Amino acid sequence: MNSSTQNLLIPGNVGQLEIAINLPSGASPVGIALIAHPNPARGGTMEHKIVHTLARTFLQMNYATVRFNYRGVGKSEGEYDEGKGETDDAATVLNYAQTHLGLNTLVLAGFSFGSFIQVELANRLMGHDTYSNIKGLVLVGPAVGSFPIANIPENLSSVIIQGQNDEIISTDEVLLWAYEQKRPVVIFPKCGHFFHGRLLELQNELLQRRAVFALQ
Repeated sequence: MNSSTQNLLIPGNVGQLEIAINLPSGASPVGIALIAHPNPARGGTMEHKIVHTLARTFLQMNYATVRFNYRGVGKSEGEYDEGKGETDDAATVLNYAQTHLGLNTLVLAGFSFGSFIQVELANRLMGHDTYSNIKGLVLVGPAVGSFPIANIPENLSSVIIQGQNDEIISTDEVLLWAYEQKRPVVIFPKCGHFFHGRLLELQNELLQRRAVFALQ
């Protein structure tokens, strides 16, 4: 992201995992924002523009941001595993980041396939001490219909953002999935899946909702 990015290789379940950590400038981090990238089978990596946008946004909220490449992407070893192994990767990176940074407060954010991974991770963490530290989920263009995305745990806050004219994920399916859980969805009118020309708007939308993440 910039010259202050810490690029690291850490042990994973099937080999090394590539991660990138950024710390907020001029302030101590209030927690960790773990950010998951889109579908690696379609070329998704931690360098995706929406992943970077999410990272920049949470840096402004004084979170340490942690991006990572799933197995088989970039310098991460292994092969694509349709979600299960990628959720394992997310859990491994989160555990490393908490230990390495000494921070407990968490936000899980993801774009498209990354949203599916973060919902899987949140459900997996239920019953663990780490779960109580999750302040919320940010799900941008969640991959409803493309992957078997579960319900968000009832007691977790969420911000769901969807493009009205998403050409990859059905907006109607996203709305049905969210509304069945009584969760609101922020719709970006005349916006496609990749938020072309709308990244600053996406960032501002999240900054306006910082109270969701227990920040003032």
